[in-house]
Amino acid sequence: MSPLAMTTETELLIRLDDLSDPRIATFMEEHLQDMRATSPPESVHALDMNKLRQPEISFWTAWLNEPAGPMLAATAAIKRLDAEHAELKSMRTAAALRGRGLTRRMLRHVLAEARQRGYRRLSLETGTQAFFEPAHQLYASEGFVACGPFGSYQLDPHSCFMTLELT
Repeated sequence: MSPLAMTTETELLIRLDDLSDPRIATFMEEHLQDMRATSPPESVHALDMNKLRQPEISFWTAWLNEPAGPMLAATAAIKRLDAEHAELKSMRTAAALRGRGLTRRMLRHVLAEARQRGYRRLSLETGTQAFFEPAHQLYASEGFVACGPFGSYQLDPHSCFMTLELT
């Protein structure tokens, strides 16, 4: 089935990943390019591959089985801030697959993982530009609410901060 013809029932393999597959580096470079094209340099907080490989970060990939082989569909990560608080990072869905529910499925997977790991709160930073509006809507629909800067973030007119109390 073509990724463009997929339904929300499509089988999606989500796995904790070690970032060794070169397709992930290409995917994440596209993510960085989008962030750099959308936000001023001082407001780009997306992580490069070296920063994603830090011990406080867990990184998941989501794959679709395609006739030509597995296709990287989405990514997400959480960064441990302390024993009870983590940050959502690197949420991305392949451009050709957006609007098909994959991002929500990936987010729900990461939320379940965060709860299982004992985190009581998951926070995120995303942009304020129109490009990020679908993300704002997704996060709000899953219970995230606006909050102030957390961790090492500072107030920034190009940053939107959100948090979710995990139960």
